[in-house]
Amino acid sequence: MPEKELDIRFHEAVEIASKMTQSSLPQDVQLRLYAYYKQATFGTIDYDLSQNFDLRNAFKTNAWMQISHLTVDEAKELYISAINEIAKK
Repeated sequence: MPEKELDIRFHEAVEIASKMTQSSLPQDVQLRLYAYYKQATFGTIDYDLSQNFDLRNAFKTNAWMQISHLTVDEAKELYISAINEIAKK
């Protein structure tokens, strides 16, 4: 699939997600979407152990680290799939 088409589908999924309320999604789903989004937009996390994290950011960082083996394109595909699945419900 051409990269441009993937980017278009990814941005469409981001638009759908932006209209969802956080309260409508379980926290584990929110974390998974966050991790896919960060991996898709920034690539592998550059984790600095000296950073001062609160608990919320620690969970977010952990979620991102768990999927850091994915390529940017793989993360985009998983994000798109997850958003489409949620939108069907």
